[in-house]
Amino acid sequence: MSTMISTLPILVVEDNPHDVEIMVRALKRGQIRNELIIARDGQEALDMLHTAVNPGLILLDLNLPRKNGHEVLQEIRIDPNLRRIPVIILTASTREEDVVRSYDLGVNTFISKPVEFDEFIRVVSSIGDYWIETATLPPPCNSAGDE
Repeated sequence: MSTMISTLPILVVEDNPHDVEIMVRALKRGQIRNELIIARDGQEALDMLHTAVNPGLILLDLNLPRKNGHEVLQEIRIDPNLRRIPVIILTASTREEDVVRSYDLGVNTFISKPVEFDEFIRVVSSIGDYWIETATLPPPCNSAGDE
């Protein structure tokens, strides 16, 4: 049984309010109509994930207060109730060590944020085209820890 992300919320983990605003605008312009849930730091994201938030996709920045993106990703991947959620690193970083560490920790995709708004919209649209419209994903793990 596959899961359609198009019916599930997207968790955006980003501490910069300006980047959040641009991302929300780009997602809307990219025809992504999923509910967006915003976490302003890594710990807030994990708290949301361990309580009531059940996203179909996580867009995760690396440079976050309290817990950075790599720490968040690592905790998501070791948690049997969260590990199936696709995680996309969307960050200003272009450092090779960030890319390598992210994939070593199990990220699904690493994207460096484009500087130009039109290019950012194109990137976000491609995220929607692939992850929301095209990809077939397993159902989320349940609270009993499906394997």
